[in-house]
Amino acid sequence: MYIRRTGPGIGFAYRRAGTVIAVAACISVTPAFVGDAFAFKLFGINFFGKDDDTKDAVADPVSYSVTLNTGPADKDLASALEQSSMLVADKDKAVSGDLGVVIKARDDRDRLLASLYENARYGAVVVITVNGTDIDKLPPQPTFPRGKPVPIVVTVDPGPIFKLGKIRLEDDAAKLDAASYGLTPGGAAGSVVIIKAADKMVADLKNEGRPLARVSRRDVVADHATNTVDVTLAAESGPVANIGNITVTGEKRLNPTFVQRYSRINKGDRYSPDALKKAAERLRKLGAIGSATLHQPDKLAPDGTLPLELEISEAKRHYFGVGAQYSTTDGFGLQGYWGDRNLFGQAESLRIEGTVSRLGETTNYQDLDYEAGIIYTKPAAVLAAGTFTASLKALSSNPDNYSARTITADAGYAYKLSDYDTALASGRVTYEDSTTDAFGDQQFLTFSIPLQYIRDTRDNKLDPTEGYRASVDAQPSYEALGGTIFTSIEGSISGYKGIGSDDNVIFAGKLAAGSLLGADDISDIPTTRRFFAGGGGSVRGYAYQEITAYNDKNQAVGGSSYATASLEARVKVTKTIGLVPFVDVGSVTSGVVPDFSDLRIGAGVGLRYATPFGPIRLDVAVPLNKYQGSASYGIYAGIGQSF
Repeated sequence: MYIRRTGPGIGFAYRRAGTVIAVAACISVTPAFVGDAFAFKLFGINFFGKDDDTKDAVADPVSYSVTLNTGPADKDLASALEQSSMLVADKDKAVSGDLGVVIKARDDRDRLLASLYENARYGAVVVITVNGTDIDKLPPQPTFPRGKPVPIVVTVDPGPIFKLGKIRLEDDAAKLDAASYGLTPGGAAGSVVIIKAADKMVADLKNEGRPLARVSRRDVVADHATNTVDVTLAAESGPVANIGNITVTGEKRLNPTFVQRYSRINKGDRYSPDALKKAAERLRKLGAIGSATLHQPDKLAPDGTLPLELEISEAKRHYFGVGAQYSTTDGFGLQGYWGDRNLFGQAESLRIEGTVSRLGETTNYQDLDYEAGIIYTKPAAVLAAGTFTASLKALSSNPDNYSARTITADAGYAYKLSDYDTALASGRVTYEDSTTDAFGDQQFLTFSIPLQYIRDTRDNKLDPTEGYRASVDAQPSYEALGGTIFTSIEGSISGYKGIGSDDNVIFAGKLAAGSLLGADDISDIPTTRRFFAGGGGSVRGYAYQEITAYNDKNQAVGGSSYATASLEARVKVTKTIGLVPFVDVGSVTSGVVPDFSDLRIGAGVGLRYATPFGPIRLDVAVPLNKYQGSASYGIYAGIGQSF
C-alpha cells in the first residue's frame, strides 16, 4: 500500500550606610472598568478585578469535553500530540454553535496528523467522535444535546516509525549533496526534516545571488510494506541577478533617499537574502521608523535586475516620558525626558532629559542630585554606517566620598565596522568643581579624546543567553588648569552561555579593569575621572562608589586602577520567574596596576521576572568583608540584567 503526497511547497540602587532600596522603571498600568468593577494590571498581570471579556464572547456558545487517547505512543510523542491539539488547549472555551464543534474537531485531526508526520508516523490513523459519532459520518448540520458538554473522543493509532528510503534530487538540485541536507537512506524521515532540507536547498541557491530560486517539485511516497519514505526534490535556480531600482513607500516626513541609503542596499549590488534581511532589521532599529519590510517580485525586470520595494511606516515623531524612584536613604527621585525622532527628515534625533533625586532626604536644595542633558544624533552621517552624536550635559552629584558639579560638551562619531564591531571617537570638554575630604575644593578643565572599540555578539541586549560583549576604551586627556597630561585605559568583557534545550540555566560572567597613567599625583586628576566601585553596577553589597583608595586618615582619594569580576547563574524557575545566585569581586588601589591588596567581595541572590521589555531585577547582596560602619546588606532593583 502506498500513500503519495506531492506539491511545491532601569533602574539602579546605591549609596551610603544603612539599608539601600531603589527602584526605577517604566511601568505599564492599565485600569479597566467593567460596569462598577475595577481591574488593575501591572506588567500584564491582573492583580484584582476582572478584565472586560466581552470581546471574547461567542454567538450560540457550545461547551465540550475532550478525551485524547494516544494508544501505544511513547511519552514524547504523547506530549507532542497533546500540545498540538487545540481541542485540549481550548477545552475550557466555548465554540460557536454545534457546527463549530465539528469544524474544530476536523481542524484538530489535521493538526494531529501533521504532528504525527513530523515524528515520521506516516501510517498513523486518527479517529475523532463527537457525541459518539465519527465526524466523517455526521450530517452537514449536526445538532447535539445542550444539557451538558458535548463529549469528544480522539483516538490515535501512531503506527510504526518510518525511515528514509530512496533520495532523488533533480533539475538544478541535482548538483547538490543530499547528505549535507540531512537526507540519507535509513535516516530520520520526519516531515520537518524533508521540508527543512528543501528550504535549505533553495536558501543555498539564493545565496548564490539567484533571487528566483524555488522548489519545483516535492514528492514524498510512503511504502507501508517496508516502513520507508522515498523523497524526490527538484529545484529551479533561476538566473544570477543584481539589485535594480529601489522604491521607498510609506514615508511621510522621512526623505526616501535617506531611507534607501541607511538601508545600505544599493542598486547594482549582487542579490543577497542575508543583506536584505539585515537591511530590514537595521531600519526597524532606527527610532524614526516603526516598521520596515522589503518586497521583491517573482520576476526580474527587463534589464535582468531585481527591483525592490522598501515599505516603511514612520514612528511617532515626538515622545516623552516620566519616571520615579525611591530609596530609603536617598528619598524620592524623578526623571523626565522629551524627544524628537525626525528633526529634518533624515532621522536626526533630539532628546532633552533631566533627573532630580534625594527629594525628602535633604531640605537643602544644593544637596540634591541633579542631571540635565541635551543629545543630538545624526545617523548615516558622511557614511551610511556612521553616526554623529553631540551632547551637552550638566551634573551635580553627592555620593558619600565626594561632591561634584560638572558640565560636559561632547561631539563624537561612531562607525559600524560589521554586524558585531563598532569603533567610536569623540572630542570632549569637561569643567568640574568638586570637593573631597582629602583634597578640599578643586576645579578642573579637561580636554579629552575618548576612543572606544566594541565587539558585541550577544543574542539579546537586555537578556542575553549566548555571545559576549568586549570593549576597550582609551581617553587621552589634558587638564588645562593644572597642566596635567594623563590617560585612562579601561577594558571589559562579559560572556553568556545557556545550558539545556530551553536555556534553563545561563551562566554569565564579567571582567573589567582600568588604569590611570601619566599624572604625578592622584589629586591632579579630576575627581570624577578617578576610579570608584561598589553598588548595583559593580560590586553588590557595598554602597555606591564606596570601594576606592583611602589615605592614612581613612579619607577617600580615588583609585588609579581597578579590577572587578562578577559571576551569575541565571536559573529559570518558570517561564517568567528566575533565581540568580551571584558573587562580585572588586579592588580599587592607588597603583597604576591593581595589586588586589584590598579585595572586596559581595554575594547574594536575585529574583527575575520576565517582561516584553526585559527582565525586572531585584537583587539582595551582603558584603563579605565590609567597611567599618557600612551597610550589612544592599537591595538593588531595575530593568534588565545586571550586566
